[in-house]
Amino acid sequence: MAIAVCPGTFDPVTSGHLDVIKRAAPFFDRFIVAVAENPVKKPLFTLQERVYLLKKATQGLKGVEVASFDTLLVEFARKVGARAIVKGLRAISDFEYEFQMAQINQALDQGIETFFVMASSEYTFISSSAVREVASYGGSIKGLVPDCIEEELTRMFREKFGLKA
Repeated sequence: MAIAVCPGTFDPVTSGHLDVIKRAAPFFDRFIVAVAENPVKKPLFTLQERVYLLKKATQGLKGVEVASFDTLLVEFARKVGARAIVKGLRAISDFEYEFQMAQINQALDQGIETFFVMASSEYTFISSSAVREVASYGGSIKGLVPDCIEEELTRMFREKFGLKA
């Protein structure tokens, strides 16, 4: 059984994240979208909120599960029996960081391989930080996040920033 982990902070999940998940998941029997607690990044949304939004966004995708972790990625991958890590890339700057992380992960466990999936061209400009900024000023996030969570995410941003509709 081929198991992959697709890790990230997902603060919040974007249309680009969902695109990578939809495109990569069919290559594996189990595809675990792993939400990192990652307090170093100081996420806007709680771990529970990020997991909830990802579960909603991936609902109905065959073989896709959502879980959270607060350990080294390779430790989590070992725990769930994954032999693959899937990372999405938007730009050269993503590659430089992710390449370094892939090498570190390989040094920690040579039995776990990293696979990179290039973002579809229509999503290369979308990042969670851009979504947070647009939403924090009350701007529309339509198309930047999955349609199925746009309204809910807009509500959550309003609550966090006290914005009016």
